[in-house]
Amino acid sequence: MISFDRVTKRYEAGHDALREVSFDIEKDELVFLTGHSGAGKSTLLRLIMLMDRPTRGQVTIDGRNLSSVGKRAIPAHRRGIGVVFQNHRLLFDRTVFDNVALPLIIAGYDHREIGRRVRAALDKVGLLRHEHAMPLSLSGGEQQRVGIARAVVGRPNILLADEPTGNLDPELSAEIMRLFEAFNQVGVTVLIASHDLVLISRLHHRILTLKDGRLISGASGPGDAL
Repeated sequence: MISFDRVTKRYEAGHDALREVSFDIEKDELVFLTGHSGAGKSTLLRLIMLMDRPTRGQVTIDGRNLSSVGKRAIPAHRRGIGVVFQNHRLLFDRTVFDNVALPLIIAGYDHREIGRRVRAALDKVGLLRHEHAMPLSLSGGEQQRVGIARAVVGRPNILLADEPTGNLDPELSAEIMRLFEAFNQVGVTVLIASHDLVLISRLHHRILTLKDGRLISGASGPGDAL
């Protein structure tokens, strides 16, 4: 589903954010990505989203080499990927419903299908009764669940999360991780960048570890799960 083959990303200042990184993530797998600040986690996610392109090497998603994806095809590529951010990136002047509906509105769905999908996504994250609420009236954990609902409302094949529990206490962090596991169990491939080794090591999924842009463990497959 996700394959990196000797991927290097060098920025203009000469800094190699990733160096010769190779790994494969199978369809329906849940994998964690960890490493120190600046190790290359966010860069790796940006390459999957085609927000950046590698300097060398190949990134392949669902059998398609991303080097063959032109600028006009990038929006269609991104529609197959849900993304959850640490800081939620919610629109605080819009209701919970409107925040979750935004990707569907951009994609051109009709209002009836939008209503069905948004309410189904909110139900999955336990927030259906808050559909008319404003985000600022919700707790931090609830805001993050709105972000997850928005990421999955388009029914993506891949779900990426960049430090999704970074601002949450341990109990809420574990709750958010259980949501990711639930989506993985219904067939979504999940890659979560996290620095919380205590939490992710308890969940018994494979862990990819980056250090100074190099992948130092976890590349060989599910048998490496900690």
